[in-house]
Amino acid sequence: MMAVPAKGRGRTGGVAFLLARIGAHATERFAERIAKLDLTPPQTGLLRAVANEPGRSQQAVAEQLGIQPSRFVALVDELERRGVIERRRNATDRRLYALHLTGPGEELMHEIGHVALAHENDVCSALSATERTTLRELLQRVADQQRLTPGVDPGYRR
Repeated sequence: MMAVPAKGRGRTGGVAFLLARIGAHATERFAERIAKLDLTPPQTGLLRAVANEPGRSQQAVAEQLGIQPSRFVALVDELERRGVIERRRNATDRRLYALHLTGPGEELMHEIGHVALAHENDVCSALSATERTTLRELLQRVADQQRLTPGVDPGYRR
C-alpha cells in the first residue's frame, strides 16, 4: 500500500494522528463520565466482559482483556466488595472461579449503558446517522485488519 503524501493534510495531520487524537479525547471524556458512577475504564471493561459472557473464569476474562493477573484480581476484589460482581466455583473445575454479575451489578450495567450512549451521541454529534454508520463500518475494518480484540480497550494492558 502506498502512503498518502503529506500535501493536503494541513495542520490536522493524517488519519492515524486524527484517530489517536479523537481516541484519546473520547477515552478521557468517557473516564470522566463513568467516574460519576465511581468506576474506572478497566472496571467498566471487566463488568462488560462478565455481562457479555457470564460464568467465564477469572483467568479467561483477564486474558481477554489483557490485564496482568495480579492487577485483575485487585479489580475483581474491588467490584466484589462493592457487591456488583461475584466469584462462584466453576462447576467443572473447582480450582477456577467463574465471574457473574449480581443484581446490583446488572443495574450498574444498565447505568453504564446510558452513560455510553450519551457519550457516543456527544462524540459523534457532528455526524448524521448515515455518516455515523459509515464511520463505524470503516473503523471496524481498520480494527479487524489490525487484529484488535473486539470490545477490548488496549489501554487496559497498561
